[in-house]
Amino acid sequence: MPLRLLPAVLVLAVLAAGLALPRPATVGHPDVIRIVSSLPRSGSARGQTDSIVDGIRLALKEVESKLTVGGKPYRIDYKDLDDATAMAGAWTADAEIANANLAVRDPDVMVYIGTYNSAAARISMPILNRARMLMISPANTSATLTKPGSGSPVEPMCYRPTGEVNFVRVCPTDDVQGSLGAEWADDLKMKRIYILDDNETYGKGVAGEFENRAKQLGLTIVGHESIDNKSSEFLPLMTKIKGLNPDLIYFGGTTQTKAGQLLKDMVTAGLTCKMMAPDGCYEQAMIDSAGADKLVGRFLVTFTGLTPDKLTAGAGKAFVDKHKALLGKEPKEAYAIYGYEACLVALEAIRQGGDKNREAICKAGRTIKDFKGPAGLKWSFDANGDTTLQLMTGSHVEMVDKDGKQVGDLVD
Repeated sequence: MPLRLLPAVLVLAVLAAGLALPRPATVGHPDVIRIVSSLPRSGSARGQTDSIVDGIRLALKEVESKLTVGGKPYRIDYKDLDDATAMAGAWTADAEIANANLAVRDPDVMVYIGTYNSAAARISMPILNRARMLMISPANTSATLTKPGSGSPVEPMCYRPTGEVNFVRVCPTDDVQGSLGAEWADDLKMKRIYILDDNETYGKGVAGEFENRAKQLGLTIVGHESIDNKSSEFLPLMTKIKGLNPDLIYFGGTTQTKAGQLLKDMVTAGLTCKMMAPDGCYEQAMIDSAGADKLVGRFLVTFTGLTPDKLTAGAGKAFVDKHKALLGKEPKEAYAIYGYEACLVALEAIRQGGDKNREAICKAGRTIKDFKGPAGLKWSFDANGDTTLQLMTGSHVEMVDKDGKQVGDLVD
């Protein structure tokens, strides 16, 4: 998920100083192991994070919040933390720092599930790394968090002050998503493309990957510019783009950085092309923002994995059925299965760690191999903590039907 650009001074302060590791309490509960999640529970991302939290709760319900570790029974406690504020309507650095420090100080916390926004991960990764605490993200997609050469010269080692990997994720990265988006555009015979990005790290990154692959495929990039995502409308921009007659507008950005407004203004300006966007726009909030009438036949969106509408057989269907049976509802948003998978990984790492010990659990988690996920596919964590499963879904041009419900077709 999105990696919002942070002020350089703040990033350097966090990475260089490491926010002096808080000391954990000396006494915990001997029969309790706690898992915490840190996600934006306020603001427009709430729909997606509700689904992630539902997935976590489903995994815990399956084991009745109990686990035997090294022959000793434990109660698994879960705490749902918010790294957003109502005032900001999105995650904040202060809230994410507070959550990471809270987790480190609590001697019962063994695993940290998060974050949703990749820039939030940049803040908490060094804090949790110093504590040797396993951090599992269900949604971070920025390659810079884990892959050498994908960002600045100090990334990703600046997030690993101990030199050890403690951050893993169960979703593929933006370099996969941007490239496959371009291949999808090529498959759809869209030869003339105008690229926009939200001028933030996630959006610029995925748009750049899209552009690089599009050029390799021989597609014509008729323009590429960054928008001011604080603007209230983009009609002059869309009028300019209309004169260039593109087959597709690709937007690197999120619902929160004006994807819906861009689509509305594209239609109002009279462009007949379609818009494509990455997973930061795969949510009900995008439908609400743009309006279902604007999306039908005009919008394509990629998502790093299998969306709920694809889970109709085998293990995937079993996940949906369990979700309905144990939680009383179907998974609503696309990241539900990743929340579930992240918690399954947490439980497996705790089992394999063999003790209520952060370092042992962290080592067990980052070395998981041949893990059979809820979609029935096996994967492992590579040396960087990334999943070896590189699967992409693309929603069909009719992302919503006439009733405003999401639909989609698998893109190979």
